[in-house]
Amino acid sequence: MYSEEVMKHFAQPKNVGEIKDADGIGEAGNPVCGDMMSFYIKVKDGRLEDVKYKTFGCVAAIAVSSKVSELVKGKTLEEAKALSKKAVAEALGGLPKEKMHCSNLGAEALGKAIADYEARHGGMPLAEQTEKQFEVTLGCCDCSTENPPQAKFCMSCGKELKK
Repeated sequence: MYSEEVMKHFAQPKNVGEIKDADGIGEAGNPVCGDMMSFYIKVKDGRLEDVKYKTFGCVAAIAVSSKVSELVKGKTLEEAKALSKKAVAEALGGLPKEKMHCSNLGAEALGKAIADYEARHGGMPLAEQTEKQFEVTLGCCDCSTENPPQAKFCMSCGKELKK
């Protein structure tokens, strides 16, 4: 019923666990079958430096989580986002038709972890984040709103900004 690759990842799953200071966390589940997955990612220089997961579910769900973590570790965020359910199933040597939803859950949980990371970092590439971090802002003396350096008037209260 299951391929040798599925059974290998079920019997000896890779990258199981939780990253305590994860850069992104994503969860997916299917209440009908009871499978639940949580993915944790650590990102460095736009690449998935570490990927871990916790999965409660069937043989296929555990194997999918393990394989997804292996497939994307070290990949760029864009490469990881492109991972499809079909690619996951093929990398496992196929899944029974009634278990294909598990490959959806793996890709979905990973996608949510990446989306969480991007939301935490303003959805911008790392280089832009660094630039934004050091961008000089003008604080309004009246309402304390931070304004872009080129602003002449406060974006919040409309008062003229002193440079």
